Amino acid sequence: MKKVIYALILPLVVVSGLVFANREIKNDTSKKSTPKPLSAAEREAERKKWEATPEGIKFKKWKASPEGKKVLSSAEKIGKHTRASTNMEAVVTSLSLPPGSRLGFGVMVRINGDDYIVTFQPEKSQLEQLHSLKVDDKIIIRSHSVSYAPKYSYPIISGDYVERDNKIIYKRAPRKDGC
Repeated sequence: MKKVIYALILPLVVVSGLVFANREIKNDTSKKSTPKPLSAAEREAERKKWEATPEGIKFKKWKASPEGKKVLSSAEKIGKHTRASTNMEAVVTSLSLPPGSRLGFGVMVRINGDDYIVTFQPEKSQLEQLHSLKVDDKIIIRSHSVSYAPKYSYPIISGDYVERDNKIIYKRAPRKDGC
């Protein structure tokens, strides 16, 4: 009888030991996989390395071109508003984005004489209100970032908040991952 009990307990101990050991190995690998942030010198070295690639050279040429300078100066004009996330008065100039764009839902606006692409990440409940925009509507926009790319002839504003006639028609939902 003792032999039968030992024969049943021994495999149980071995299997539980393997499961426990495997769990510790998985925990160790997940701790090692989180990358540490790069220092300023490392970031600069990575940027220099990227600038030497064909894409980096093409981007530098675009920045030096008249079209690139126009886009960069337009982005700089609204830079203080995006850094502080303050109101910008805009007029809707088009309800569609330039042909070939892959920015999702957005509109074209004019702010202080310059044209911009405004992109949104709306939830389904917000789409109806955004689709109610018309050309020549005067709106108030708030954003936290402006970007640019050689593919587009306009700076790209990430829309956080849109107001028309003192009514909020879009407000970006906070991220669910906490950042």
